Amino acid sequence: MSDKEGLILQGCGGDVQEWADGINTSLTDSEILLNGSMFSKLYVFETDGHTCIMFPFEDTDLNIGKLAIWRLQTHDQFNGTWLSDYVPNKLGGFIEKEQSQEHKKPDCPLIGQDGNIFNLMGIASKTLRHNHMATEAKEMCERITSSGSYEEALGIIGEYVNITSIYDEESSEEMGMEMM
Repeated sequence: MSDKEGLILQGCGGDVQEWADGINTSLTDSEILLNGSMFSKLYVFETDGHTCIMFPFEDTDLNIGKLAIWRLQTHDQFNGTWLSDYVPNKLGGFIEKEQSQEHKKPDCPLIGQDGNIFNLMGIASKTLRHNHMATEAKEMCERITSSGSYEEALGIIGEYVNITSIYDEESSEEMGMEMM
């Protein structure tokens, strides 16, 4: 699935169909799933004792910018992440590794920060520069400042960094920061 993308929700105990129905309803009501589109194919797996559900983006019509915001807003509830972030960071990569290690997105603690887009852009840019990705930081900032909406800008940030929480000890330690 290295060429696929999807949403992974972690800690999904109970009936999978109830999860599917609830997420489809929530995302439809939030105008994220569009034109009657629904997640019909799901993948359920267990990692570190937690049941996870992956909602693949294939065959769905969705507003990715709004989904990025929804994922940030519901992170404490669902611990949601992108497939492209989860597999390299939690599982060590896809079995058929086509992506080189130099293109790995660094963790960036944005969840829990001041949501001003310029603040988030600055934090993400600093993270990229800290990880020897100054060219990517400049490119990201240029794309964000010419984007048309907050949602689009958040989506662009997510293309460059793995968005994590400031409350996640692992993320903070990786960034060399102390918990406050």
